[in-house]
Amino acid sequence: MPNQPPPTAKIATELIHHPYEAPAGFASVPPGVFKASTVIFEDTAALRTREWKDKSGYTYGLHGTPTTFVLEERLATLEGGKQAILAPSGLAAIALVGQSLLKTGDELLLPDNVYGPSREFARNELAQWGIATGFYDPMDVASLAAAITPRTKLVWLEAAGSVTLEFPDLPGLLRVIRQHADIVAALDNTWGAGLAFNPFDLGVPHPKTGNDTCGVDLTIHALTKYPSGGGDVLMGAIITRDEPLHLRLKLTHMRLGIGVGLNDVELVLRGLPSVALRYAAHDAAARQVAQWLAQRPEVSQVLHPALPGSPGHEHWAATCQGAAGLVSMVFDADRFSADRVDGFVEAMRLFRIGYSWGGPMSLVVPYKVQGMRRFGFLAGRSGSLVRLAIGLEDVGDLIADLDQAFQVLKAA
Repeated sequence: MPNQPPPTAKIATELIHHPYEAPAGFASVPPGVFKASTVIFEDTAALRTREWKDKSGYTYGLHGTPTTFVLEERLATLEGGKQAILAPSGLAAIALVGQSLLKTGDELLLPDNVYGPSREFARNELAQWGIATGFYDPMDVASLAAAITPRTKLVWLEAAGSVTLEFPDLPGLLRVIRQHADIVAALDNTWGAGLAFNPFDLGVPHPKTGNDTCGVDLTIHALTKYPSGGGDVLMGAIITRDEPLHLRLKLTHMRLGIGVGLNDVELVLRGLPSVALRYAAHDAAARQVAQWLAQRPEVSQVLHPALPGSPGHEHWAATCQGAAGLVSMVFDADRFSADRVDGFVEAMRLFRIGYSWGGPMSLVVPYKVQGMRRFGFLAGRSGSLVRLAIGLEDVGDLIADLDQAFQVLKAA
């Protein structure tokens, strides 16, 4: 019969619509990984009534699967919040906050030591949408108070500061913000990782509820760093405690069509159970390296929040239980040129040159001090700054590597 379909057509249909379902009751240590763009509905009533915003159901892959819901809930617990939203990177999470909460005519305030790409997003994308950006000295509460205007709708906090690692008076800054009920306080908590301190409980009265355990309104967390822990994932999250604020962010997230890969979600879920252990290991090693560097005559200043004398050490001591794995050191220009400092960086054998941190390998990046900061201890200075991201190698081996690089620096 010439019009009869080939046998393979029936096989294809049977494979797509196969009746077998695996039995329920399977349990394992890692959560299951559910990948989907299309989600199947049992009937049209479910199609029209199923709700994804409160995680009571599934409608489309971008709106969540069991795997993303599990990661979001665990991240909310880690950060001390109640809700979480996933983004493709930490910077994407920062951008989503700005796109959700700001409109033409509004103003954003950034700390002088803000994450560089966050500054660039504000200066470019937000600026072309008619949103102004101001800057304040994160180590001076009065500077923030003076910077706030009637247009200010969002204030970012950075603890510790990007690259320079100053630790601000977070409760003091929040008390200033809480004098203005319409300003959202946001924190980049990538350094703290939900482990150094709880940003939602900083003892500041809330202007509406009077709750004296209030902290920030939201955090972003670059899951690329400590939560994944492998140096192989790009992902970010926004954590909140306030349901209306969460929904506002979530609807923008939906309208922009933002999604994350389920294999990446799987990797972050795999890394989370060990994040506290790894964070403590990075922290302990970084403190040893910072203390050793503080004895080196070549270094004019060591920057690490747990090190006495580092900017904001007293605020860190009053707020934190941990200090992450970053250490920066400043070299004076009159002693060591930028080329010599670059040679010092290139002489390292275990520290590899590369951005990011939180993975097993130690990393190093040199920066030029001139123009880096308009406020604080580096304002108006020249020279070089070298940031170390301490990995999980033996700390004695790392110190030996630094020591041999210092020998190269002195001989240059």
